[in-house]
Amino acid sequence: MPAKSRTPSLNKPAAARRKASAAALRPQLRISFKKSIAMGPGKADLLDAIAQTGSISAAARLLGMSYRRAWLLVETMNECFRSPLVETATGGQHGGGAQVTDLGHEVVQRYRSMEKKAAASVSREMADFTALLAAGSCPPA
Repeated sequence: MPAKSRTPSLNKPAAARRKASAAALRPQLRISFKKSIAMGPGKADLLDAIAQTGSISAAARLLGMSYRRAWLLVETMNECFRSPLVETATGGQHGGGAQVTDLGHEVVQRYRSMEKKAAASVSREMADFTALLAAGSCPPA
């Protein structure tokens, strides 16, 4: 019985490898303000998770990050914008919680729109760029 290849993607035709790699590649948009990143893909995902769960800690668990990391990201976003993107309630008898504000929802909506436009504007270049990448996967960042 022949040995199985450890890199099954190499057994695919080159065009199929490029198509699979292109699907995995996407530009990432980060909005810098002063010395901070006001908005980026992780912060947008965190806002979506807070909106879904009503809690910074639950959102952090959902995204696989520590509560401290999530809290620091929320603090940065709240400081970068003209008013908070997330409002929190202190825990107690009825529990705490977090709520994405109207501005927070608007920021995520506008950010996601900019992401789509950025990806569409460089789609041809991304396809060409993909052809330059090594087959297989890159080490984690």
